[in-house]
Amino acid sequence: MTEAVVEKRRRGPFRRREDVTEENTNKFLYEALETNKREGLILSVKTRVVSLIVIGAFLVYLMPYVQVFYYEALIFGFVLIGLAQLSIGRVGRSRAELLLIILDLALMTIVLVVPNPLDPHPWSIGMQYKYGNFPYFFVLLAGAAMAYSWRTLFAVALYTSVLWMGAYYWAIHQDPALPELSARITEIIKDYPETFRLLDPNHINFEARLQEILIFCIVAGILALNSWRANRLLVRQADAMRGRANLARHFPPNIVDTLAQSDQPLGAVRAQPVAVLFADIVGFTRMAEGETPERIVEVLREFHARMEAAVFENKGTLDKFLGDGLMATFGTPETSPDDALNALRCAQAMHNHMRDWNYFRQKDGQAPIRLSVGVHYGTVVLGDIGSERRLEYAVLGDVVNVA
Repeated sequence: MTEAVVEKRRRGPFRRREDVTEENTNKFLYEALETNKREGLILSVKTRVVSLIVIGAFLVYLMPYVQVFYYEALIFGFVLIGLAQLSIGRVGRSRAELLLIILDLALMTIVLVVPNPLDPHPWSIGMQYKYGNFPYFFVLLAGAAMAYSWRTLFAVALYTSVLWMGAYYWAIHQDPALPELSARITEIIKDYPETFRLLDPNHINFEARLQEILIFCIVAGILALNSWRANRLLVRQADAMRGRANLARHFPPNIVDTLAQSDQPLGAVRAQPVAVLFADIVGFTRMAEGETPERIVEVLREFHARMEAAVFENKGTLDKFLGDGLMATFGTPETSPDDALNALRCAQAMHNHMRDWNYFRQKDGQAPIRLSVGVHYGTVVLGDIGSERRLEYAVLGDVVNVA
């Protein structure tokens, strides 16, 4: 068993993303995660704003008094928090984002627990709990599920539990409101303690608070599990995009589309007619002797880029770079009636690219570069060669040697 396998089993399937260096090296994975989070944040903030507008309008209808301004101010606070989350949201851990999440949950706790200070006849804190307003936290949880990773959902559950139970601890240590009402209720139903606790405006049921937190954590865990599964799917899609990009380095876009949709292995051994093209720089060795290493690499990169463009423009496959040259094939992996013609067109396009390049080189006082191109058409053998540790898709036969 390899060390990598042992490490993977030790960490388990829910290992931290920061421990997986692939995110830093696979740009497709990072871009996919970034896009997914950005889209989730935008959707979450849009739904938040629309929901808050509806709630705000409903409160004005329900409570057309001055005390409604308290709730409208809190609603505006939720909107500002959502916009801030959208502004700073990014992939990876962010203390600022966690702070905004805590602020979001803390503001919700205040809304649900603290009586309205503008109300001339405020309820007791105990009455705030009796209306079962805790489900509003699920709205924030749903928004977090759209915007954040599965780990963050566990954090939301933890923060909510701490804030809600902290609010309970604060509430039970406040001076009771309307004590005379509690005294009268006690006289009437003193023989029914359960009913008294239900009707007493100052009583706060501890078991009900635990039940709310328990259900919230269970739902958060289910959503986190589903988010983890969606994240795995996103990683697989990013891997597919990376594989597609690797194909695009060798094949033109139309061939990449065909290969991506095909279930047939690319490396199956077979013989078929193919046009083979070789191109290289004439006298490159002599030219390189008078240049710096940096300048040599710069020239080769420019040369390869121009030749690669000519190959793909004419439906060719870039087989390999060969120092100052390259090998391209036409008719791989699938043949067409125009393979030989495409190879000739590619050769002409290469000369056109070189002519344009030499024009700019001469304007800069540099010597022109001469190109040599060889093309041949015939039957070749296609297949993977090499060992299990390193395979190479090869084109073999006299056609290659003649070209």
